[in-house]
Amino acid sequence: MNGRMDEAIWGHAPWTDSFQDIEGDIKPKPRFDTRVRMLWDDTNLYIGARMEEPHLWGTLTEHDCIIYEDNDFEVFLDLNGTCQHYVELELNLLNSTWDLMLTRPYRAGGIRFNGWEFHGLQTGIHLDGTLNDPTDADGGWSVEIAIPWTALADVTNRPLPPSDGDQIRIGFSRVEWHHEIVDGQYRKIAGLPEDNWVWAPTGVIDMHRPERWGVLQFSERTSDLPAAQPLDEWEHRVALIDLFEAQRTWYTDHGRYASSLDDLGITTPDMTLEATSTQFYATLGTFSIDHEWRLDRVSVK
Repeated sequence: MNGRMDEAIWGHAPWTDSFQDIEGDIKPKPRFDTRVRMLWDDTNLYIGARMEEPHLWGTLTEHDCIIYEDNDFEVFLDLNGTCQHYVELELNLLNSTWDLMLTRPYRAGGIRFNGWEFHGLQTGIHLDGTLNDPTDADGGWSVEIAIPWTALADVTNRPLPPSDGDQIRIGFSRVEWHHEIVDGQYRKIAGLPEDNWVWAPTGVIDMHRPERWGVLQFSERTSDLPAAQPLDEWEHRVALIDLFEAQRTWYTDHGRYASSLDDLGITTPDMTLEATSTQFYATLGTFSIDHEWRLDRVSVK
């Protein structure tokens, strides 16, 4: 795996649209183009990315360090669509990686497991230019990633590998720092935040919004791909997440959870809510959510 995507099979994988700013159309178009393509077989999920970049530089070499302190490329996977126990991979131009698992988003009290690993992961980086040489102009860099299905077995209850028509939530992000050249070396400009460019904007500077990632639908076809279908009751799931956010705000303001949907100004038909001052449980369709961000199928007794 060399990062070039020069194998013939990649010709069957269409490119995504160009990435946008993480906040969406309210921000300018990214300065450099980023696109992704995906393939799969019974063994792996394959991801290829190509990034325009006139200055190739990187510094971090330690596995599981905070890779986004360099320019990087990131992948997020929520195989169950429950916005829980999702996994993340980051890699930089030196092919240094950080893989981790989140029990739930940080804003919902999620815990990060740095010790979680994509066992059997393969990554390759190709540089169109010279690394850490500010005297020339570079073309960009590209990435190939192979994630074994076996590496994901402990973060999903669904059968793997997927079947034709199956779907998962997936997010892609690219972190790009503004830099200057000092004494012949690249250096981040102090006080300037990074740019965050993504496939599916979350609307806020936070990739840990799994409900706003894109949908990857698996197909056994190599042409005439079927239209993607919405995930099962996805609107219900998002409405429940909106309720969770409203309850969190209510708790901050009042020191307790709201006892009714009217208190929260929520008028979603058929949503139910039960609450005490310290707990709540809401349902809509066949899904439920509670105060600990457990978003799942309603238990049938």
